[in-house]
Amino acid sequence: MKTVDIKVDGAKVEVTGKRLSYVNTVSSLINNMCVGVKDGFEKKMKILFAHFPISLEVKGKDVLVKNFLGEREPRRTNIAGDNTKLEIKGQNITISGPDKEAVSQTAANLRIVTKIKEKDGRIFQDGIYDA
Repeated sequence: MKTVDIKVDGAKVEVTGKRLSYVNTVSSLINNMCVGVKDGFEKKMKILFAHFPISLEVKGKDVLVKNFLGEREPRRTNIAGDNTKLEIKGQNITISGPDKEAVSQTAANLRIVTKIKEKDGRIFQDGIYDA
């Protein structure tokens, strides 16, 4: 069963189908792919801490968040996508790549891994946040 038809005519891509939600989703994904290849996507984040200095270390596709809230064992997360790059300069983090979903997922992974549990979030505001 076909839900969406994609027709390419030179530089024009036409998406048609019965359900408008599917057509809009596919159109948006194709548009993001074209923009990503041409310009790329970039997300900026910032490391904030008041109690213990946080450091990040990148090992291949893994990211280690060290000394978060004074924990001895580093917290681990990963970089999503094959072409996503993570650049750390001091407290500033830049995530870039051609795939919008992979860049956003990497930013979400960093945000989730530094989520504070079992402490008062009004006092302990350490973490990695959008800049």
